Amino acid sequence: MCKDCGCSLGGHNHTHTHADGTTHSHTHDHGGDHGHNAYHEHTHEAHAHPVLGETKTIEVITKILSENDKEAQHNRDHLDEHGILCINLMSSPGAGKTTLLEATIKSDKFKIGVVEGDLETNQDADRILKAGAKAHQITTGQTCHLDAFMVHEGLHHLPLNDLDLVFIENVGNLVCPASYDVGSNLNVVLISVPEGSDKVSKYPVMFRSADLVIITKISLLPHFDFDVKKVISDARKLNPKVDIIELDSKTGQGVDKWINYLQFKKEFR
Repeated sequence: MCKDCGCSLGGHNHTHTHADGTTHSHTHDHGGDHGHNAYHEHTHEAHAHPVLGETKTIEVITKILSENDKEAQHNRDHLDEHGILCINLMSSPGAGKTTLLEATIKSDKFKIGVVEGDLETNQDADRILKAGAKAHQITTGQTCHLDAFMVHEGLHHLPLNDLDLVFIENVGNLVCPASYDVGSNLNVVLISVPEGSDKVSKYPVMFRSADLVIITKISLLPHFDFDVKKVISDARKLNPKVDIIELDSKTGQGVDKWINYLQFKKEFR
């Protein structure tokens, strides 16, 4: 995981596509002169090749996670001030996060903003903008997750006064994003039928953190050896209170349950 292997310790490039479609790039090298001081202290101390078990590396990683948690709470408070429900979408690449967002936007039930996270390209942000929502793209380079500081920056590029929901579409990865609180109210994890039904047991940290698990691409069930009951059972062993929805964003099957879930959570947040 990032907090163990040290991939979160290096600087990285960010390319941003704003809500109006304009794009710019810059590098976050986490130097000491940056405004987010505590977070950025780690770079030069353990950037090169952190070795698991070294005292200094552990201290640095602990500091990173601690500062990230503080920033995450700041994000959460900021969103609360605007009455916004924030949802962190996590999954492996290709599980259907962006397609689900497109279906959600097209339901016309909410005013939506999206912070998009990918290693490269603005493709997903472009899809969100085309669907009719506001979007801010963060390309992370070699970093395999979004953290609270990246999300904080993204939030300041969204018109929060005009939004009901903000989605964080995290980098496609079933491991690292689960370790980083980004300031969301809900963690939603997608698992698609083509991935197979063993993913919950193989990646327990991710699914243990989930408030909702969505089984996607269910129209493909006749074509894959996917055990829905096993996925549900495995998820509830990790978290007995987790909600589960089965849907297909392309056909629309089950999307109404997702929309109803969001409306309920928004109303009673």
